[in-house]
Amino acid sequence: VVVEAHAHQAKTQTASQTVVSHDILEANSAGSLADALRELSGVTSLNTGNTVAKPVIGGLHSSRVTLITDGTRLQDQEWGVEHAPNIDINAAGEVTVIKGASGLQYGGDAIGGTIVIEPEQIPVKDTVFGRTLITGATNGRGGSLSSSITKSYNSGWYGGVQVSLKRFGDFDSPDYILSNTALAAQNITARVGINRYSFGLEASYSRFHKEAGILRSSHLGGAEDLVVAINSQQPFIVAPFTYDLNPPKQDVTHQLAKLSGYYRFENLGKLSAQLDYQRNNRLEFDVRRDSDDTRPSIDLQLETYSLNTEFEFEADNSITAKVGIQARYQDHFPDPSTGVRRLIPDYTAEALGVFAIGSKTWEDWTLEGGIRYDYNRIVAEKFYQTSLWEERGYDQEFEDLIIADFGNQLLVKPDLQYHNFSATAGVAKSWDNGHRLSLNYALASRSPNVSELFSDGLHQSAARVEIGDLRFEQEQANKLSLEWQLTKDKWSFIVAPYASFIDNFILIEPTGIRQTIRGNFQVWEYRQTMARLLGVDLDAQFEFDTHWSIRNQFSLVKGKDIDRDNALINMPSANTRNAITYQLPKWHQLSVTLESNYVFRQNEFPDNNFEVFLPQTETTALVDVSTPPDAYHLLNFRSSMVFALSEKNLLTVGLMVNNLWNTRYREYLNRQRYFADDLGRNILLQLKINY
Repeated sequence: VVVEAHAHQAKTQTASQTVVSHDILEANSAGSLADALRELSGVTSLNTGNTVAKPVIGGLHSSRVTLITDGTRLQDQEWGVEHAPNIDINAAGEVTVIKGASGLQYGGDAIGGTIVIEPEQIPVKDTVFGRTLITGATNGRGGSLSSSITKSYNSGWYGGVQVSLKRFGDFDSPDYILSNTALAAQNITARVGINRYSFGLEASYSRFHKEAGILRSSHLGGAEDLVVAINSQQPFIVAPFTYDLNPPKQDVTHQLAKLSGYYRFENLGKLSAQLDYQRNNRLEFDVRRDSDDTRPSIDLQLETYSLNTEFEFEADNSITAKVGIQARYQDHFPDPSTGVRRLIPDYTAEALGVFAIGSKTWEDWTLEGGIRYDYNRIVAEKFYQTSLWEERGYDQEFEDLIIADFGNQLLVKPDLQYHNFSATAGVAKSWDNGHRLSLNYALASRSPNVSELFSDGLHQSAARVEIGDLRFEQEQANKLSLEWQLTKDKWSFIVAPYASFIDNFILIEPTGIRQTIRGNFQVWEYRQTMARLLGVDLDAQFEFDTHWSIRNQFSLVKGKDIDRDNALINMPSANTRNAITYQLPKWHQLSVTLESNYVFRQNEFPDNNFEVFLPQTETTALVDVSTPPDAYHLLNFRSSMVFALSEKNLLTVGLMVNNLWNTRYREYLNRQRYFADDLGRNILLQLKINY
């Protein structure tokens, strides 16, 4: 008799949270974190093409979603809509998604939610283990390789290393090649430490590098090109397949070094501390008129130093309590040698947070609560064109910020400070018949990020001109969520409605078009409003017998701009995902799944269309940037079998087909939908060896 169990410590007792299964992580080994999280209800992704994707939780993303990797808050300039998380999904042992702002130990500004990525747990015994995962894909004509090995000892000492490589060429839509969408990525993670009951210490280092092409047809010339491109069924540029990565493209390197430790006081609790350093270097290459100029148009470097300490009370099993202090210092430097006006200025940022959370359980009841205070300060030095400074009325409100006047431009030094308070309270009740009901309230505050405050120019990867506002105040969100769960022997059902009210909500929307020396680009401006988000997530699963099972997910979120009595821009479409699975454990653990994913048309959206003047015909034309694409339905197939290579080595063979019928579609939250269809059929063969 072999008894196996997995100990998972819940990150919150009353808020909605989901643990991503290891099967989902491995199935998306060749993809991104956002690709894997899309398989959860209530989680979608905001895409820039097919290789740049970031998670969207309950309609919120970017700075409103906190990403924690191995105890460290990822600082990778997440303010950009096309800044994908610099995370290798193959380095994750477990991923937990907390929906809403209830994870106060991670931050008080996670209005959308928190994604917690933890490495694989290492046993305290004398052993060596690892795995190698190889994936080949037809779409992009490439694949990925991930390999890891870990050595541990009975004394508690351990060490491990994990490496990943990905290489793809241009991807395909059902009818044509998506030119300049190749991808190359590499990651290495190493850690060494000692893990004992009374104390532990770990040192780790990771380096993630990714180079991703941006669809060439998304960078246009004149106004005529934009009008024709949006109304065309095919991209302007369709070139032969290649693995080359040409401008426009991104080149991002993220490094993380960490030292952490803990000491357990007998009959009291555990004291933990962590010191980490992150360095994020982001290069964005534009299509320059001078083809010999190979400099990036944007060269941003962000260095972050963090110190976290916390104490967890462990003397009473019915009580969980944790207090902590977190400090952070950042230095941001945009290289001026690019020859292009800086989008984001030089700045330093300081942050200090303190929190206290706890829960009490007795019989079938659980009470949970927490409070957090955050201090944020940003000191920047930025050049403004005098005309823009006066046009936006800054000369009336911020005259004291000017430190130098050069006639046609001004050098200003804003010193912005914010005080944010966050809190959470919840209650949960369980019954013996499998019912569980939880209610949670969360208050979250988020300071405006540097992009929302200071953006003033062309954002190359986004292919648009972005304009921020110095006047922005903190966002303050109030969220009420309810979750009812029913679990029986063969089936389970979860329904989780929620309502969020966000004051001073910051959004960005198109307002016009601007001709620059590098082409014709849309102008997007930030503004603040009162927002309301109402949504519900459904999950259901039923096992007919030991062989057959079905699963259903449904998600709906509606966002409204209260001030303008209009729909919010870029809200995810309602979608439902259904899957039927057949398993035959006696025959090499055969598993076959057919999945249906139906995405409804987004019928609630603001009208941000605008007119442009066409010099060739001396007429005006309407640029439709608002109307969402039609609904679409995709079928996906997944299968796997396990073979014993030896007594301790197992080979898992997986075959997957995404977009089985090669369906043409365009996703509302894919920013390249104006210029091209989304991905066509993709056949993946995966080999995994455990040793």
